[in-house]
Amino acid sequence: MTITIARNEQEFDQMAAWRIIAQMLEKPDAVIGLSTGQTTMEMHRIVSAIHTAYPFDVSRITLFNVDELTNLPRSYAGSCYTMIQNQIAGPLGIPPENFIMPPTLSDDFEAECLLFEQRLASRGGADLQMLGIGLNGHIGINQPGTPFERETWVSPMDPDFEARVRRETQVPDHVVLGGLTRGIKNIMHTRKLILIAKGAHKAEIIQKAILGPVTTDIPASVVQLHPNCEILVDAAAGARIAHRLS
Repeated sequence: MTITIARNEQEFDQMAAWRIIAQMLEKPDAVIGLSTGQTTMEMHRIVSAIHTAYPFDVSRITLFNVDELTNLPRSYAGSCYTMIQNQIAGPLGIPPENFIMPPTLSDDFEAECLLFEQRLASRGGADLQMLGIGLNGHIGINQPGTPFERETWVSPMDPDFEARVRRETQVPDHVVLGGLTRGIKNIMHTRKLILIAKGAHKAEIIQKAILGPVTTDIPASVVQLHPNCEILVDAAAGARIAHRLS
């Protein structure tokens, strides 16, 4: 496990973007996993801007997101499909068949989980996963308590996040919301993980995940066991682990 602490948020965004581009250039048929949220929006914009300014072939690149919301229309602005499509897949011109995402609506999500993994496996598996971390240590939508051996599944949402989604979508209470997420076991089979975080509000959980015990109470702590993992954070998020670099 290596630790990289950027000097500020802007440098973090640039460094994270170049990690994605480097994978694309190194392996023109790479399978790259992304994450959505405030941490990743700017890095995706930078990837798209660099590709526009200095075009390179992405016709064989496969993109996917580590998770997707369930029982909501794909057109919802907060769906992972829509965010990745608008932020990076669309601007790069990734062919639709190379943007692998599970549906947001299905009568059989268990089958969709299997199909999602089969589609990734058919392309050789994931080469890179840009992996966000939640304030409670979740990765993907694998909340605290998720067994490390869990494979791709539909997880309950964090209650605060679910409440926000319901406000934004007006989905009735009887509709069960969740998130189809790659399981921790599947994430750990990725060839390279980059755990990303920025902002002072992430400093405490980064410290616990990286310097604390490996425990299902903090799912992100499992990355300590990955043979090819980088922790990439800005100075604010890395404030409590900076001493590890001295």
